[in-house]
Amino acid sequence: MFSAVAKPFLSPSPPLFRLPLSSISISFRVFPSFFSSSSSSQLPSPQSSNPITPLISSNRNYSRHAFIVDQYLSCSMPEKPLRVAVLLSGGVDSSVALRLLHAAGHSCTAFYLKIWFQEGFENFWNQCPWEDDLKYAKHVCEQVDVPLEVVHLTDEYWERVVSYIIEEYRCGRTPNPDVLCNTRIKFGAFMDAISDMEYDYVASGHYAKVVHPPADQNDASSVLELSQDMVKDQTYFLSHLSQTQLKRLLFPLGCVKKDEVRKLATQFDLPNKDRKDSQGICFLGKIKFSDFVCRHIGEMEGIILEAESGDFLGSHRGFWFYTIGQRQGLRLPGGPWYVVEKDTKNNVVFVSRNYYSVDKRRRIFRVGSLRWNSGKPSGNVRELRCKVRHGPGFYSCSFEMEGDGDVAVVHLDEDDQGLAAGQFAAFYEGTTCIGSGVILESWDDHCFPVCAKALQLAALEDKTKLGKPVKIMTLPTMSSVEADTGEANAEQKLVNA
Repeated sequence: MFSAVAKPFLSPSPPLFRLPLSSISISFRVFPSFFSSSSSSQLPSPQSSNPITPLISSNRNYSRHAFIVDQYLSCSMPEKPLRVAVLLSGGVDSSVALRLLHAAGHSCTAFYLKIWFQEGFENFWNQCPWEDDLKYAKHVCEQVDVPLEVVHLTDEYWERVVSYIIEEYRCGRTPNPDVLCNTRIKFGAFMDAISDMEYDYVASGHYAKVVHPPADQNDASSVLELSQDMVKDQTYFLSHLSQTQLKRLLFPLGCVKKDEVRKLATQFDLPNKDRKDSQGICFLGKIKFSDFVCRHIGEMEGIILEAESGDFLGSHRGFWFYTIGQRQGLRLPGGPWYVVEKDTKNNVVFVSRNYYSVDKRRRIFRVGSLRWNSGKPSGNVRELRCKVRHGPGFYSCSFEMEGDGDVAVVHLDEDDQGLAAGQFAAFYEGTTCIGSGVILESWDDHCFPVCAKALQLAALEDKTKLGKPVKIMTLPTMSSVEADTGEANAEQKLVNA
């Protein structure tokens, strides 16, 4: 058992960071089933005093491949040899990142983070989903004799990410697990765990750039920049990192496009070169998100009301199963219907078939829990760019600080249909990501309009007085392009790949 007292890089402040950051306990284990008898002698006995055991030998080969051009290594700091801790998931991206760092001449140690959450869901698969990931990670490391270590962070993930997600859904908000995982686990708990191991940097397979200041300017800030691949760019998921965290990070894939990563995987002859990219929320594996929510929050029947008319349309399992803009799972005829507002106090979901009407869109919202990775902007800020979800799209925006600067009002230059409380808004100056905050809500006069009758019925204590749902009349179907765009935007909030 390897124990360390957490010295978090995060600065918890309500309402985003509610969870206490207590001491962490991280165990580094090996899995005998993955090894031949010849390698099993390397495994520690229970009485071993060495808490960390490399899974494979540490002899390294620094020879470069002819197909690796300098452009591919420009985000790997090839100027001098470094000691780098590389987060390796078993996927193609992190594997290519490891090989680029190795080719750049660095002394690498790979770390696999085990955070799979399986409580009560053992029957959803025939084998643990992380076993395949770890096998691929092991084989990737064996090709270049890089040591691989396994870090168990399931408890930390539950305490710092999953519990927060459950509480946010219980309150009617839609959190982003990927942003939290990067901030609190990959570059939070893990960095704490290896803080005494004298690594120069921590690296991963994210599509982003960190530009570090020259060695003689240690007081200058490190800067988070957009990657070469605007479609795969993951600065949105990294936007809530602190300057302390950025100072220690390397992202080798920031200078490489996704299609080139696949080609490099083939040229490196990686064992996972044809493996598909992972999708969904990492700790769930094959579990449906709705099943996970049902297990930890439960179900409570509520009513569905039409926002414009107040008509009683049907019932639902609990408002926490729905996010703004969602159309799947409502089970209403005559659609498509979209979730437009939620009354969390009375467990009521308001829906509409006019979600994409021009007068229903909004461009003003508030953000809280702001974090600026290179210092807080002063006063009112204009001429910024903003992302309200993962993807290549930006809005031009400005924002005005409120109070002590932890909350701001954001003005987009265009309307957005899918803003949801709990999601992150990331801010950019040119190609530089300067920070992010959590979307709180829109201003009251910019919310989707819910009629007085609907609000009155929502507050009704005895819902049986509503009688039976009305018969829904079928309306002309909207264009498939418009419907598909809305569904994609809404579903992306639940699971960001």
